[in-house]
Amino acid sequence: MAEKQDYKSTMNLPQTEFPMRANLSTREPEWLRFWEDIDVYRASLERNRDGERFVLHDGPPYANGHIHMGTAYNKVLKDLIVKYKSMRGYYAPYVPGWDCHGQPIEHQVEKNLGPEKMAAIGQAKVRELCREYALKFVDVQREEFKRLGVRGDWDDPYLTLKPAYEAGNVEIFKKMYLEGAIHKGAKPIHWCIRCHTALAEAEIEYADERSESIYVAFAFTDATPWDAEGPVSVLIWTTTPWTLPANVAVTLADDADYVGVKTADGRVLVLAEALVPQVAEAAGWDAYEIVGPSVKGSQLSGLRYSQPIHDGVSGVIITGEHVELSTGTGAVHTAPGHGDEDYLVGVKFDLPMRMPVLDDGTFDAGGGPFAGLGVWDANPRIIEWLGERGTLVASSKIAHSYPHCWRCKQPVIFRATEQWFVSMDRTGLRDTAMRAIGEVEWIPGWSVNRMSSMVSDRPDWCISRQRAWGVPIPVFTCSKCGETVASETTFDAVIDLFHTEGADAWFTKAPAEYLPADTVCPGCGAGVADLMPEDDIVDVWWESGVSHTAVLEAREELHRPAELYLEGSDQHRGWFQSALLTSVGAYGIAPYKGVLTHGFIVDGDGRKMSKSLGNTISPLDVIEKSGADIIRLWVASADYGQDINVSSEILERTGEAYRRIRNTFRFLLSNLANYDPSMAVAWKDLPELDRFALVQLADLTARVTGSYDEWRFHQVFHAVHGYCVTELSSFYLDVLKDRLYADAAGSAGRRSAQTVLAAILTTLVRLIAPVLTFTTEEVWQFMPAALREDVVSVQLAQWPAVDVPAEEAAHLRETYGVVLQVRDVATKALEDARNAGEVGKSQEARLVVSGPETVRDVLAARGAAVLGEMFIVSAVEIGGDAAEVSVEVRRASGEKCPRCWNVRDLGEDGLCARCSGVVRSLA
Repeated sequence: MAEKQDYKSTMNLPQTEFPMRANLSTREPEWLRFWEDIDVYRASLERNRDGERFVLHDGPPYANGHIHMGTAYNKVLKDLIVKYKSMRGYYAPYVPGWDCHGQPIEHQVEKNLGPEKMAAIGQAKVRELCREYALKFVDVQREEFKRLGVRGDWDDPYLTLKPAYEAGNVEIFKKMYLEGAIHKGAKPIHWCIRCHTALAEAEIEYADERSESIYVAFAFTDATPWDAEGPVSVLIWTTTPWTLPANVAVTLADDADYVGVKTADGRVLVLAEALVPQVAEAAGWDAYEIVGPSVKGSQLSGLRYSQPIHDGVSGVIITGEHVELSTGTGAVHTAPGHGDEDYLVGVKFDLPMRMPVLDDGTFDAGGGPFAGLGVWDANPRIIEWLGERGTLVASSKIAHSYPHCWRCKQPVIFRATEQWFVSMDRTGLRDTAMRAIGEVEWIPGWSVNRMSSMVSDRPDWCISRQRAWGVPIPVFTCSKCGETVASETTFDAVIDLFHTEGADAWFTKAPAEYLPADTVCPGCGAGVADLMPEDDIVDVWWESGVSHTAVLEAREELHRPAELYLEGSDQHRGWFQSALLTSVGAYGIAPYKGVLTHGFIVDGDGRKMSKSLGNTISPLDVIEKSGADIIRLWVASADYGQDINVSSEILERTGEAYRRIRNTFRFLLSNLANYDPSMAVAWKDLPELDRFALVQLADLTARVTGSYDEWRFHQVFHAVHGYCVTELSSFYLDVLKDRLYADAAGSAGRRSAQTVLAAILTTLVRLIAPVLTFTTEEVWQFMPAALREDVVSVQLAQWPAVDVPAEEAAHLRETYGVVLQVRDVATKALEDARNAGEVGKSQEARLVVSGPETVRDVLAARGAAVLGEMFIVSAVEIGGDAAEVSVEVRRASGEKCPRCWNVRDLGEDGLCARCSGVVRSLA
């Protein structure tokens, strides 16, 4: 009997060796070796050698430690862009780089050696150990980034410790120094007493601290308007008692009203009238009286008072615009050596700038009775001492945000020392930078406001550091008169020295060995033998910033300005800004045409990742367990415009999405095993459903391409994943199974389906190739050779284009919009019928569809056979008119065909007409 016969051999069942299980952690290294064998990076450049150039300039991570989820995210995001641009035909080189100098590496070397050994070895040895450490982790991180599938010139990356790069620093320093933008001066800057170095704003982190809050009375030594009421003092408020030894002035608001407040002990305290109630509450005054006149701050300017720490020393009352009347007393303790606003008002009034604090944070003799104490240890002692002298009015603790060193995490101080600065205003650098910012494309758009506010408000840039491991400030000091010696000739000599021997030579050679013999001090005429090289090194942000010259300008395959810089949002005050200022300072333009910033990596609850919280995830662990493509898909799925969440649960969901995409590829491959493009069916001969599938593919391609062009990778992910799940798995591929498996192998219907599947496969594999770089390579190699068109790797394939007739495509979208809405209603009705036991498989059902005339007309025009195929049922009948679409499920008439399982009228051989013909043809 026919029903007992095994028809499996007559079916076109799926055939592929493409594995269902990805086993990415095992297979991905095989593809890395494959790419290395074919030198895919050079091949991609050669393929597009005549294409428009697109340069994404890599911001250098520190050569320090293993990669983490933040660096993994950053590098993969860059790789998506470079690979996309390359597939679009752009000449898109990618030169990775590393920041090899600076305090983080020196700190790690010191940690490894211990402080005693570190102090015992010379600067040259320290630099040697730092170099070894940096190069070790360049190699470590290089392999880890390659394991993520990131493509680039890994054999020749840029390193900031290379001689040519070090020389690039001097080239920019020369330009800006000779134009007057760089100068040496004593100004208060952030100073880390743990690391013994100056810090730039970009090296500061803010954290909450509990600080002393004290009100102190400074006794007037000049006559005041309140003398008749009792002894008069000006009342100041400060949260840094340790700065009082350096006090030289008290600053009042020029137009504010100041009054005398007589307290229970009989003394009169002068403060801003608006703040009296607030101060009275803080000081715990149960009874007080406002006495005498109210006078403007300007009327008190010039009066002198007794310095609170040093006996016999006086300070002066001045006025300043920075005095606010929201907190404090309206009388600001002013120490120009310990604060930027204090410094500026000190310059205005020609105040002395006392600096009693040494590099290690201890007081010298200028600390008076507190000499030898560290500033933090001195705080309680100063408060106690003020209390004993009767000048402490009130004391408490407050919590507030306070600057900390980015490396050692300790609180920093403001301390005036001689440093090298880039002036923001002497040569108009600030104005030029603001103009340049407006000419750059900022992604996301709001980031331009962040960058603009940082540049418009920033102080002069302190670029000198008191460390050993870095590029030296390339100037000299005359040992005879102390004059700075720096000219075009000396700079050029240093540039030549660094090019040939590297910056280490600065520390091992005497200036007379490389400067021209006729070099003299412009101040006293002393010769080259009397010149001393500067001890300080440049800020690491300066170093990384000048990569626009040391890399983009220097390397033949790159150019300046770059099309894109891409880093985390913290780089608005770091690399983006240092690159901007050095480029604008040297060339008058920004080093980039566009800047893309991404958020920080946080856990599933939005918390910063921290070992103490136990919420860190290592990308290396994820690769080992699940594969790098899972990380890459996670990167693409996240909206970089905000902080990016990652957790085990999120990665598990990403893995599920990956499996859906992989299974789609497997289905496509398994139904194209014996397909050749010569079998393709022309558009005009395709069934309407297949033409609509190509329209959907064209729409997907346009949508995905547009999202890539706008760098909206999460939209790429959602479009591709949604297409695989909704358009393909839930509809088109499901509908095609009957045609693919049961029609004759060479039938028009099956060839038509394969034509579309081939288009979907060759398009989809390229659309997602920048993201799933390993999996798409695997798919590419499993594709029929003719579909690969002799392209050895998917990374070398051209970007897909799906062309469909515009007018017909619009008609198909409209028509199938109606059909799919009805199909959704039918699917729900079939599910309800199955649950009620009325039918089993959908092929056992026939549907009666009722609805508005417009809907019924669309369905009728498709024909019963096509509707049955699309709804995967035995038959579809058009019912009566109704306001809403409804579907009635009835049991199909006929019998189940044992070959295709559809319910049909069976012939004498026990098969439906279609299957009977196929079996006879095979026989």
